[in-house]
Formats: sequence, C-alpha cells, structure tokens
Amino acid sequence: MPEPATAPASRASLRKVVTASALGTTVEYYDFTLYATTAALVFDKIFFPDASPLVGTLAAFATYFVGYAARPLGGIIFGHFGDRIGRKNVLITTMLMMGLGTFAIGLLPSYDSIGIAAPLLLVLIRLIQGLGMGGEYGGGVLMALEYSPPSRQGFFTSLVHIGTPAGVLIPVGLVTVLDNVLPSGSYDSWAWRLPFLASILLVGVGVWMRLHVTESPEFVKMRQDREVRSLPVREVLTRRTRTVVLSVLAKIAESGLFNIYYVVAITYVTTELDLPKGPVLLAVLIACAVECLTLPFFGALSDRVGRRKVYVAGALFQAVLAVPFFLLVETGQFWAYTLGMTLGLGIGHAAMYGAQGALFSNLYPVNVRYTGLSVTQQIGATLGGGLSPLIGTALLAVGGGHWSWLIVYCVGVAVVSGLAASRLRQGEAGAVPDPVTAEHRAASPQSTERTQVS
Repeated sequence: MPEPATAPASRASLRKVVTASALGTTVEYYDFTLYATTAALVFDKIFFPDASPLVGTLAAFATYFVGYAARPLGGIIFGHFGDRIGRKNVLITTMLMMGLGTFAIGLLPSYDSIGIAAPLLLVLIRLIQGLGMGGEYGGGVLMALEYSPPSRQGFFTSLVHIGTPAGVLIPVGLVTVLDNVLPSGSYDSWAWRLPFLASILLVGVGVWMRLHVTESPEFVKMRQDREVRSLPVREVLTRRTRTVVLSVLAKIAESGLFNIYYVVAITYVTTELDLPKGPVLLAVLIACAVECLTLPFFGALSDRVGRRKVYVAGALFQAVLAVPFFLLVETGQFWAYTLGMTLGLGIGHAAMYGAQGALFSNLYPVNVRYTGLSVTQQIGATLGGGLSPLIGTALLAVGGGHWSWLIVYCVGVAVVSGLAASRLRQGEAGAVPDPVTAEHRAASPQSTERTQVS
C-alpha cells in the first residue's frame, strides 16, 4: 500500500472517499429497493393493469430483473475504463446514469395514459440504469479499498456497504410515511412517484462529492509503472476463470437472500396473507437500521479473524435461519416480522456483506481489479438478487401461496455460496493477501501451500 494511505492528510482523503463511495452505493440501492418495493405494491396496477395480481407482480418483477440483466455488461464496460483511465471519472458517469434513471421513472406515464409504451419505456430506463449500476459497485469499493491500510480494508469497505441498508432504509421509510400520512389510495394512484423524484437530491450530493475526490493512489502508481492492460476483461475471464466462477457462486446467496427478506417477504405478507403492508415495511426499516451498525462490526471482525471465515459463517447462518424466518413472518405479528428481518439482514447478510468488499477485491491485481470485481459482483447479483424475486414469487405460486418450496431455494443458495466461498484462494499475482492469512504464513515459513484468503 502506498505511503500516502497512512499519512494524516490521506486519512482525511480516506474519509472523503469512503463517504462519496457510500453515497454511490446508497443511490444504487435506493433505486433498486424503491423499484422492488413499488413493484411489489403498485406497479402491477400502473403498468400491467390487465393481469391478475400475482401475474402482474411477476411482470413487474420481470422489468426489475431487466435492470439486473444489464449489470454484467455495464460491469465489463465500465470495469474496462476503470482499469484503463481511472476509477473517479467512471464513478461520476455511473452515478448520473443511475440517478437520472430513477428520477425519470417518477415522470413516466401509466399504461392507462399511453398504453404499451409505458412498460416499454420502463424497460428502456431499467436497461440504462442497469448499465450504470454495473460499473458503480466495483469503483466505489475499490476507491475505499485502495486508500485503506491492508489490515483495515475489511472495515473501510464495509463502511461503503452501509449504503446498501441505507439505500433500503430511505425509500422504504418514504413509502411507509407517504402510505400513512396521505389519504387512503393516494400512494397507489400518484404518491408512489414522489420517492422516485426525490432521488435527484441524493444524486446531486453524490456527484458533487465525487468531483472533489482524487484518483486512487494504487491506480496512479499502477499507471506510472506502465502496467495498464489493453483488455482487462480478457485477462480476467481467461486467466482467472476459477476465481470468477467461485466468487460469482459465493455472491449469489448474499444478493439473493437479501431480496428474499424484504421483496418476496413483502409480497408474501400483502398478497398471500392479505395483511397490511405497514407493519412489515416498518420491520424492514428497523432491520436495515440495525444492519447499518452491524456491517462495520463484521468488516472489522473480518480484518481480525479472516474475511473468508466471516463470509462463510454468514452463509451458513442464513441456511439455518430459512425455516424460522418464514415461520416468524407467517405469524403476521409485528414483533415476529422485526425479529426475522433483523436476524436475516442485520446478522446473516451483514456478515457476508461486511467481509465481501475486501475478500473479493483482493482476488485480483490492481490492473484488472475493477473489471474482476465488477464481473464477480454483477453476474453474481444478477443470478442472485435479480432472479430471487422472480423465483421466490414463482415458488410461492407453485406452493399454492405457501413458502415450503421457497425454503429449498433459500437453503440451497446459502449452502452453495458458503461452499464456493470456502474454496476461494489468493493465487493471483499482485493481489493483496488477507492480513490474517499473511500473519499465519509468516509464523509458518515451512508451509509451501498456496496462500488462501481466510
């Protein structure tokens, strides 16, 4: 790690970079959470009014998936430029694409106004947003990671990840407030647009902050040493295939179960149990507030005991939680919603997500790191978070409205991701080793095995 990363002036830069990166993650998840929540509650009536409630919800989630489907391509495109020209300028572009897309959805006419053009425009906006989001995560995490001391990368990248529960907390909070303070039916008919329009405020602050940060010191050094690759994605996919496959599989449960906890659970409560949405939305708010506190804890823990260990523990915890979670939700009681959501988001997801930034980033050397991390993140997120609302809703339909088949999915992806993460190993030239593993290796010089990420 370059010397400036530990100098006093650079600590101020690190704070600025982490804040700017966290805002980017907040904008990213503000959009996806707001869209998913509104899709579960309203979009079947606004954009697909001729379908039955469950089919309309499936159609709305299909447009939600379109945004995810575009993310791997966005990750490759913006990862390429992030590895060749730098992290900062790419991140400004991706934030504008995401934020302006969210704002545009708030202005979109309904199906009753312009017919089939309404859902088609919705799909187009989601495609543009997905491309921008594909490049957002990798750059934001890497700016924080590459400014951080190696021994604290887990902690500082976990601070960036606070943007995820914050990006859930803010829109769900707005939806809850609007639904409760406005006259009955107002949110479903017109007030759903207000949170989409309000996103422009987050975008403005985020772009302003990113204009005032400097380029990653590790990228600057890499460019000075003339180590820039002409086609980073080719090197990532051909020379690091095993790493990409395992990290994508490891990502699926983190992203997929996150959406099960709040997207599919909200759909289950409101559609299948026919209960009010207010209590379950409030439970999500509380759980996300808890996760804002637990993410830094698990990030710091991963610096001390090993990132891989914390990540695998989070996956196994969620496998065990699956049945109790839905038993709690099935009660229809607010305290049970809150307990289930808090265990799922504040413990299980937070353990995986808190360790993920440093774990996945350090699988790749600096000159292909943006591309490698983006490919891992976006393909994994598409297969996990993008598909889980569709899969979850379909499995509820197959089970006649019961969650029994959904449990198979939840346990299955948790076990697969845990096993994949347990097999991740360093092995890539130029990547930064896990401090815990490096310390263990230094104490055992006779070991000749390939260094593994703990």
